[in-house]
Amino acid sequence: MNAESSDLDRSAAAPLYLQIVESLRREILGHDLPPGAALPSESDLQQRFGVSRSVVRQAIARLAEDGLVHRHQGRPSIVAPQPEHRRLVQRATGMFDQFARTGRRLSTRIDAIEREVPPPEAQAYLRTRETLRLERLRSIDGEPLSYVRTWLPRARVPDLTAAELTDASLHKLLSTKFGLRAVSGRRQVRAVAADERLAVALEVPPGAPLLLLEGETGDQHGNPLEWFTTWHRADKVVFDIDVTEGAELLSLDPAGARPAEEPPAGDEIARARDLVAELGRLLG
Repeated sequence: MNAESSDLDRSAAAPLYLQIVESLRREILGHDLPPGAALPSESDLQQRFGVSRSVVRQAIARLAEDGLVHRHQGRPSIVAPQPEHRRLVQRATGMFDQFARTGRRLSTRIDAIEREVPPPEAQAYLRTRETLRLERLRSIDGEPLSYVRTWLPRARVPDLTAAELTDASLHKLLSTKFGLRAVSGRRQVRAVAADERLAVALEVPPGAPLLLLEGETGDQHGNPLEWFTTWHRADKVVFDIDVTEGAELLSLDPAGARPAEEPPAGDEIARARDLVAELGRLLG
């Protein structure tokens, strides 16, 4: 790639080497350069970006400092394997509870807890306009994994505070304080790009791939309990799916669609396999 078609903006305030870092970071996080792949050679990067060898070496050194590549003397730099955190998407329990079972400590920062009218789809499920909007950033070892927006019926969670939810499980608090257990619901998975706000919160470049998990959860009495949207870093979180005969665990529907009727029992395994294949396609 010649300099005219490079990704650099020579009029920008950001140094050229940092612009190269961000360009290669996007390719690594987007799996255009997958784990284990060799980074283009220094001469190839010089030609692509139209810069000197010293600028290229600065960029590669920064990528190595950030843990995105491994450098080897006399050999090409290699894209580093990225640690993956796994969660089961068909469980009613949330991320905090699932990670606790693995022995990992998930920290939670509360970014907002506000009285607000929910969007139409959440309002239809919760059957009220009187809701709380809860926004949380979930991290492991100081590294952001997901950003969660949850809508809760206000009448069912009086006096819910940010202090109670910091570094805590929402579902556990709903159970212990309000006697409300999350037991059922629907989930949808989509691949989306990070907007500016999510990119800042999750510490990824704008446009980086995210896995969006959204859905609804009911309590032990069959009443609506929450509506949530969770954006996960696709380079850090892997969705696991248990496939069992006799139970349809998940389905891929067009946005907003709902199944008109239960599928024939013989189709259940095929549909679950289709889901696994589709998720693999979305994740590249």
